[in-house]
Amino acid sequence: MVARNRRARHDYEILGTWECGVVLVGSEVKSLRDAQVQMNEAYATVDDGEVWLHNVHIAQYANVDWSTKPQVDRKRKLLLHRREIEEIDRQVKTQRVTLIPLSIYFKDGKAKVELAMGRGRKHADKRHAIAERDMKREADRALSERSR
Repeated sequence: MVARNRRARHDYEILGTWECGVVLVGSEVKSLRDAQVQMNEAYATVDDGEVWLHNVHIAQYANVDWSTKPQVDRKRKLLLHRREIEEIDRQVKTQRVTLIPLSIYFKDGKAKVELAMGRGRKHADKRHAIAERDMKREADRALSERSR
């Protein structure tokens, strides 16, 4: 795991996830391996049958010539199958949901992005989710203490 968007699960109700490849430049891969990435306000869009990742800050790798360094906050193309892109596009348009990257990681030497479809939570929904999580945690603690 290189980076995780922790706020995403708090701010959004996750409806579904996909594993996507991401198109990167060589120096960006080296920065990812050094875990120099921030994805606090990252999101994805579908434009002309392609999925694009926005607002992911991958720091510039120090040992690269300045003329070949990519822009830090450029949009990056995500790689999915055509049917998946069409399904995502249809759901985004009809259900009014947002595409949020949950994490960036390496799998078999390739950078992957876990992309989620989420619906924004209101303040009361966030409190309800926190209360449910706390109740579940307390129940798990009680069961583990009882089994000792």
